[in-house]
Order: sequence, then structure tokens, then C-alpha cells
Amino acid sequence: MIDCLQLLRNFGKFDSVASGAQLHFARLTLLYAENGRGKTTLAAMFRSLRGGAAELMQERHRLAAANPPHVVVSVAGGGAACVFQNGAWSSTLPDISVFDDTFVAENVCSGIEVETGHRQKLHELILCARGVALNATVKQHVDAIEAHNKTLRQLADAIPAAARGPYNVDDYCALEPVPDISNLVVEAERNLAAARESEPIQRQAEFVEHTLPAFDDVSVRQLLQRQLPDLEAAAAAQVQAHLTKIGRGGEAWVSDGMGRIDGASEGEDHEICPFCAQDLAGSDLIAHYRAYFGEQYEQLKADVAKALENLDATHGGDVPAAFERAVRIAAQGHDFWRRFMEVPAFNMDTAAVARAWKVARDAIRTALEEKRAAPLEAVNLSEDTTAALVAYETVRFEVAAGFQSLVALNPQIAAVKQQAAGAEVAPLVADLARLNAIVARFTPEIVGACQAYTDEKISKAATQTALTQAREALDQYRVTVFPAYEAAINVYLQRFGAGFRLGSVASVNNRGGSSVNYNVVINNTNVGLNAANGPSFRTTLSAGDRNALALAFFFVSLDRDPALAGKIVVIDDPMTSLDEHRSLTTMQEIRRLTQRVSQVVVLSHAKPFLCAVWDGADCSPSAPLRQIEGLHEGRISGSS
Repeated sequence: MIDCLQLLRNFGKFDSVASGAQLHFARLTLLYAENGRGKTTLAAMFRSLRGGAAELMQERHRLAAANPPHVVVSVAGGGAACVFQNGAWSSTLPDISVFDDTFVAENVCSGIEVETGHRQKLHELILCARGVALNATVKQHVDAIEAHNKTLRQLADAIPAAARGPYNVDDYCALEPVPDISNLVVEAERNLAAARESEPIQRQAEFVEHTLPAFDDVSVRQLLQRQLPDLEAAAAAQVQAHLTKIGRGGEAWVSDGMGRIDGASEGEDHEICPFCAQDLAGSDLIAHYRAYFGEQYEQLKADVAKALENLDATHGGDVPAAFERAVRIAAQGHDFWRRFMEVPAFNMDTAAVARAWKVARDAIRTALEEKRAAPLEAVNLSEDTTAALVAYETVRFEVAAGFQSLVALNPQIAAVKQQAAGAEVAPLVADLARLNAIVARFTPEIVGACQAYTDEKISKAATQTALTQAREALDQYRVTVFPAYEAAINVYLQRFGAGFRLGSVASVNNRGGSSVNYNVVINNTNVGLNAANGPSFRTTLSAGDRNALALAFFFVSLDRDPALAGKIVVIDDPMTSLDEHRSLTTMQEIRRLTQRVSQVVVLSHAKPFLCAVWDGADCSPSAPLRQIEGLHEGRISGSS
């Protein structure tokens, strides 16, 4: 209980008042003062004392006072006084309930209008402590959901739209890794490129096989080893011995001379030497020469010449140039098709091929030239020549394999051409964007951003579950509370003799929080609170009706408070705009209230009203009464 007002300094109209310390508050304390003497100021002080709202004190700083408000309120039972100093209360009295203009403005209406804030405050008033706690839990979860949404927006913004491609944030973060995604991206890029270059693709030729000519080293070896099979060994040996004596080029010199015998012997009756004009009849060697350089010898020389001719035709002339041209065309095709399909590497070193080819060709040519110079001498291919042929055969195989690997692509090329002919660009662009988004999704930066977003979504889902459960608990509580409150309000309105009642009192959930909605029922007709046209709260209720409704709300809230016995109830000018009957009802309710609470303090400018409250109250020793007779500027006076 409040014991007394020890000090009121620089507060409202009070300069420095300490006389209240001698006037102790009783269980029922009545304070009288004319209008403008400080009743509303005291009511505001009690309201501030209840919850510690310092602004209610500071906004009533005494005008022209140099120092801030300083108030001391002592409490019964010897407890520490509640002191307001330096902008704060030392302690509060949360069990105070105040009925004043602020109560009306917060819970009922502002002037003649019922706004959203009034209905939200009334919602808390109806719910009482338990319901308020349930509603506070709901509001806490609603605020948490808003915080989650704000965080989710921030986390979503941290995931670049360029990385997400066609996906929204939720779908993007839910993506799973795709096996072999890199190859799928490459394939999609190729398909898109093919669709965009359909005409060049249709014009581009397929690959053509090309091989290098082989060296017939077996035939060459045989030719190099050929001699004259019908020549007697003794004669051949004698010729060879003679040719050796002649020296280098002897075989060619003799072979040429044998062809000149007929010309040199023309007109003679015997054959003569074309060089010395001696008679050849007596020379045994001439017979051997005729056998040696005969038809088979000429055929052998012709075969060697033919071999050299074939060597030039097969491995010389334009043949190497044709090879290089084929390689160049293949390389161009390779570079073209690799943009649209998987193409094996084609890195053919034409210079190295040409070198190996030339070395082998020159080696064979050298051996054949040696044979042509001495047809009857067996010629062996050197080790270097054999190595050159092996090296050339190696590159020949590599060239063939390289071209074959390209030619093997021709069925794929045909498929690319067919696909490109009927492809549409837009779907392929979308498919590539989707795949690139998947690739970006699993980069370290995006993985972290998506994980943070997903974690926040999980947290929000948990909060949403808690909100749903809290709302269900609140709704279950409101199922019984609101109908009971409506009935209790209407009982009080009936006691006040009001020509209206309330109907459809119900809770409403909205984004701004829970509130209460109700209708005013007049002549069995529902009247809305804020109808745009026609009857409404503003147009159907008088000032007395609105005050009676406010008192009904206040008394019902007290009736439903489980801690009512410990309450300190402060009522400021409750009979404003009330007629005689409603004033009488108010007196009766205050009297009844005195027996049910810890303390009642009534402030009024109407002495008859206060006297009526006093006269009808219980004056037994268990319920001491005190009347503080006057509040005047700068002083408080009173009597028992």
C-alpha cells in the first residue's frame, strides 16, 4: 500500500511540497481538488510509479523550474520509499491500476474514434496476465519471424543473381551436385554453338583419309642384288678382273664402248675396237664382253632406271606438297569441328615427316644410282638406309593413324549436322544457363552463402513452428476468455443503464499483432467501430456512453485479475459526462471494489461524489478511511 506522498518537487504545479508526509493514505483514500489543481498530475505519477515510465514524470517538469522533478512516495509496512530522482524511479509498484484519461485513450478511443492501437491495447486488457504472457510469446515469435525475414533477404542478396541464373534463391540453394557437370557444360556449349552456326556446319566437309606412300624395300633389295644369271662364272670373273684394272667407271666405259663397235666397224670386213681400231677377232675378252653386256645387262639397267623413275613418281614431285595440303585441310577441319564435338588431338609435325621421308628417299636413290653405275655389282642397303626406312615407316604409320582418328569422327559429324539443322537457340541458351548456375552453386563462396541462407530458413521454420504452437495456445485461451469478457462487459453496461451492449467481441490476428474487434449493439442492430458511411461508434455513442464503456472495461479487467487482492487502484474523475444514475453506479462499484483490493485512491473535483463514496464505504477498523480535503498549488491539506 501507499503510505503517503513525502515530497513533490518541481513536478506539475507542485514546487516543493512536503506536507503530504503528515497525511497517510488509508485503504480508501479520497483526494478532492478543483480542476487544474494537480489531480491528473498525481494520476500520471501513479501510472509512472507502476511501470517506471520516466517520460510521464519528465513531461510534467514544473514550468520555469531549474531542477528536474523529485518525488518521494513512502509505502506502508516500513519498506523503502519509491524515489523519482535524476530521471528514474528507485523502485516501482507494479500492482497499481489506474483509471484516467490515459486509460480511456489507450484502451477505448481517442476522442470519438476507435483506432488500431486502442483495439490492440484492449486485447491485452481482456487477456489479463496469463493471456498477455501468451500474447507476448506470440508477439515475440512474430518479431523473430520478421527478423528472420530481414536476415533471409540480406542472405539472399549475398547470392548473386548472375550466379543463380534461372533459379530463385530457395530452389538454387536446394540444388544437388550433378555428376560430370563439367562435361555437360562443355556439351551444352557445343550444342549452342552448333545451333548458332548451322549454315557453316552444313557447308563444312567431313574428314578424308590420307596415307603416305610406302617404300618397296623388298623389291629394291632384290634389284640391287641382281646379276646376270646365264654368264659363266669364269667369264664373269675375267670381266670383273679387267674392269677392276680399268678402275673407277670402267664398267660404264666398256659398256659404252660395246655399243660403239658396230659404228666403228662399219665398212670393214671385221670388227674393230671403237677406241684403238685394232681387230677384235683375236680377243677372247670381247666374247666375254658380249655375254656380259648383252640383253640381260640392258634389261637390268632398264629395271634400275625404272626403279628410279618410280621412286620419283611415288615419293617426289607434287606428292609431298599434296601431303602437306591434306594435313592443312585436316587441321582446319579439326579446329572447326572441335567447337561442336569431342575431337582427338591432331598435332602432325609435317616438317619432321618431310625430313624422315627425304632421308629415306635419298638413301634409296643413292643405292639405285650406285646400282645403275655398276649394274652387275651387287649393292647392299647400308644400316643407315635401313634405319631411315624404319623411321619413315614409323611416321607413315603415325600419319595414317592420325587421319584415321579424324575419319572415324565422320558419323559424329553427320549427327552434329543433323542436330544443328533443327536446333532452336533459346532452349539451348536456357539449358546452358541452368548448368552454369549448378557449377557456380558449388563454388566455395556460393556454398557458404547458400548454407547460411538454408540455416536461417531452418531457424525460421523452427520459429514458425513455435509461433504456430503459441497461437494455438493463445487461441485456445481466447475461446473462453472473449465470450466471458463480452458477457461481463454487458453486465456492467446494464448496471450503468446504457442503451447499448457489445457484441461479437473477438480476437483478430494481423501483421501488426493481435487486437480485439467488437460491435456496438443498439436496438438489436450491430454498429461497426469505424464504418465509412452510416452509423458507427463515433456517431452512435455519447460522451457519457463512451465513459461508461471505459469504466466497464476497467472494472471487468479488475474482476478478472487473479492478483486483485493485492492491487492499488487509482481512479481519476470517473464520473466525467456521467448522469446521476451512472454516477451512482460508479460509486457503488468503487465501494464494492474497496473490499476486494489492497487500496483504493479516488481523485475528483466533485465533493458530492466523494462524499457519497465516503458515506457508503465500510468504516470499520479493518477498513480505515482518509479524506485528503484539498490539493492546492504548492500544498496538500486534509483530515480524517
